[in-house]
Amino acid sequence: MLDRPRLVLLSWAGACFVAFALLTLAVTQAWGPLSGLDERGDPIEAWAVDLGWLRTPLHLVEAAFGTIGMTVLTAVVAVLMFTRGHRRAALYAVLVMAITSAATTGLKLTVGRERPPWQNPDAVLSSNAFPSGHASSIAAWGAVVVVLVVMLVRRAGVRRLAFGAVAVLVVVVCADRVLLGRHYTTDVTAGVLLGVGVALLVLALYSPLPRSHAVKSDPLPDPYPSARRLHVVLNPIKVESVEAFQATVSAMAAEAGWSEPRWHLTTVEDPGTGMAEAAAVAGADLVIVCGGDGTVREVCAELAGTGIPIGIIPAGTGNLLARNLAVPLYIRAAIDVALTGQDRAIDMVAVSGDGIEDSHFMVMAGMGFDAAIMEGVNEDIKKRVGWLAYVLSGLKSIMFPAVKVEISVDGGEPTTHRARTVVVGNVGFLQAGMPLLPDAAIDDGTLDVVILHPRNFLSWIPLAWRVLLKRKHTDELVNRMTGHSVVVRAATETPRQLDGDSIGPGCELRMECVHGRVLVRVPR
Repeated sequence: MLDRPRLVLLSWAGACFVAFALLTLAVTQAWGPLSGLDERGDPIEAWAVDLGWLRTPLHLVEAAFGTIGMTVLTAVVAVLMFTRGHRRAALYAVLVMAITSAATTGLKLTVGRERPPWQNPDAVLSSNAFPSGHASSIAAWGAVVVVLVVMLVRRAGVRRLAFGAVAVLVVVVCADRVLLGRHYTTDVTAGVLLGVGVALLVLALYSPLPRSHAVKSDPLPDPYPSARRLHVVLNPIKVESVEAFQATVSAMAAEAGWSEPRWHLTTVEDPGTGMAEAAAVAGADLVIVCGGDGTVREVCAELAGTGIPIGIIPAGTGNLLARNLAVPLYIRAAIDVALTGQDRAIDMVAVSGDGIEDSHFMVMAGMGFDAAIMEGVNEDIKKRVGWLAYVLSGLKSIMFPAVKVEISVDGGEPTTHRARTVVVGNVGFLQAGMPLLPDAAIDDGTLDVVILHPRNFLSWIPLAWRVLLKRKHTDELVNRMTGHSVVVRAATETPRQLDGDSIGPGCELRMECVHGRVLVRVPR
């Protein structure tokens, strides 16, 4: 919808307005078939007015979606969009609702149709009936929600659920107006056509899509002019339509002055390493990677030290590296940052251990409870509900048994601890935005370690409180360490993870921070 040419959107809006005009003409001229539809007859009239148990919910719907209720709903959407950084989307919502309200009022006065004579005797309305204000406002608001869902929600299942909810809401409000006798059927039909038409018209004239974050910024210095060769590494299962994603990137790249992208699709056998190597060998000036934290980790590790900047398009469930770099989660905005942002040198961490090949991580490594969560995630549930799958796995693993661990920092003498989980982080914020390592920075050349040991189920409450408030004092419940290198040894085989990917159980992880090794694109 958002990528449709303006002429297409205008034609859709025009179709709504033409249908509205024909309906208005039929109503004002008392066209027979429509009059028969509106004059519903005594049986339905009696059922609508006199069925006592239905009267209260009908009045509740009437009040909830009246002028005050719709103003509140509009404000909620606008404020939510504004605070999330989508200012154009917020303005789009306000424009649609304001224009719909003004148009409805003007048309009511112009047509001058009276209310049905059988309307519910409780609080009889004497204002004009055509078109229905309730119907036009809920249809316009629903259309705004549909546009924003298409714009921001990636999962097709969630989008379908949202579309269904909007459709049900519109039908309920429209049925309420007819059942209370406040409006004829043609009144609510006209209101829906008006609301949808206004939403489409405003969409054609004012796009809610964000503009480039670099529009008002000074041009970045370019001491080494390049051919602006762009390569993209894409995990195809992380986008709903590969073709649509490629078209979006190509269009935005051309607008930003980059060459036509060369595409590298990851596979199960190669999650990104070979694709990043091919891009580097081909002389890429920028590599964009779209995928989850695992794909991002593979590409960053391969391009470390090459001087080739990496643009991150977060398309996974956690997207921890993107979150910690302030890369927006909205795909178009992330593409914009990748193409027009500034380069930042960040650390990566070399890691080894028993039973695993030498590897790297960008965000965190863990042993214990956090790794058990990753290990226990049901992939089918994850595909359907996203991050909620981690919550379900966490509830099952919350009393993961404590283990005895030895931790050595910068080659010093090991210290012994009891822990349910040990997390070594390169960033401060982990899952769900939790500030587990509040002093960590991704470019400070050091690693931050947190050791958690809640003794029982209730101990998780003060632990969570201390973490959320960023309390820095340490004890047996929460302990912290920092250093350039860290070695963690467990007394028994324990689940382990790197950047949210389970790497199997083991007894040891050896980690060393490689300072400023990777260039990534971040917002200006």
